[in-house]
Amino acid sequence: MENQRRKFIHQAGLLAASTTFLPNALWSATGPQKEKLGIALVGLGYYSTDLLAPALQLTQHCELKGIVTGSPDKIPVWKDKYGIPDKNIYDYKGMDKIADNPDIDVIYIVLPPSMHAEYTIRAANTGKHVWCEKPMAPTVAECESMIKACNANKVKLSIGYRCQHDPNIQAYMKAAKEKTFGAVKMVSSSAGYFDGRTDHWKQKKAMGGGVMGDMGVYAIQGARLATGEEPISVMARTFTTRPDIYTEVEETAMYQLEFPSGARAACQSSFGIQMNYLNINYEKGWIKMSPHSSYSGNKGIRSDDKIIDFPLENQQAKQMDDDAISIRNDTDMLVPGEEGLRDIRVVEGVYRAAEKDCSVKL
Repeated sequence: MENQRRKFIHQAGLLAASTTFLPNALWSATGPQKEKLGIALVGLGYYSTDLLAPALQLTQHCELKGIVTGSPDKIPVWKDKYGIPDKNIYDYKGMDKIADNPDIDVIYIVLPPSMHAEYTIRAANTGKHVWCEKPMAPTVAECESMIKACNANKVKLSIGYRCQHDPNIQAYMKAAKEKTFGAVKMVSSSAGYFDGRTDHWKQKKAMGGGVMGDMGVYAIQGARLATGEEPISVMARTFTTRPDIYTEVEETAMYQLEFPSGARAACQSSFGIQMNYLNINYEKGWIKMSPHSSYSGNKGIRSDDKIIDFPLENQQAKQMDDDAISIRNDTDMLVPGEEGLRDIRVVEGVYRAAEKDCSVKL
């Protein structure tokens, strides 16, 4: 009973109620509504295979209906496991034909970051809604082009920031919004793991590799969401302890963000160091999250002894159901393209600051 009393479970009302997008014809009041949105996964690597596809077996408002792959040998496995019909299977060249497939309502881009802009724009041009994995794209310019394409086609765009759908993360976002402990003074935000791979897109600059777009986004998100502000300047250093592997991109980055209120954030991200925590110091208290950005089990404690430990069956399923509900109800996406763009502005700033070895404005 005591443990139950200490549970801090408070669902935060974080979704905006209105939207700037026009309703998609499929979900207009004049047409019939499906029980579930059909999702097509583009790219059948680890994240689609081991996380998204299984999560789509748990969702209530969307379901796996199609795949896009450049690997013909994977097709029989997916057909047998998920019952995907031939008419819902595409290669990359033929992906645009999804425009004529009523089974598919959302195209989910799960490719290396260097391909996100091209395939998001192609997906938007089919008239289907678009979900895109993080990082949104390697550059601000590409992010802006993705948002423009989705707006032009009157479809919704969401970035796969699963953590923002996690009520444990929403708990400290609520504290920032309501100033539960007063103003934020200092944040320490870290995200990293030891990656033993030696020939992966994360180590290749041309494919959008480097730690900043991957684990760096988690650390940036922690600082941004903890303060409820956008940073105005950054100082940074990048380095590697394995120069034989990380020949083109950084393995580790350390950076300090300054916010308009005067709050500061010390951030670290790495492919060579295991770290996963967020510490927030306020005027009148603190919140500590550990782990902070895991696929499950994110939890924390507050200085008033309240525990942050929300039950959550599956992050990815929650993310996709939330986004499906937003499409069905024609409300704002919880994590729209503009949110992905904000992080990439900071990522570009980190690179500029590291190159110049000085603080740069954002």
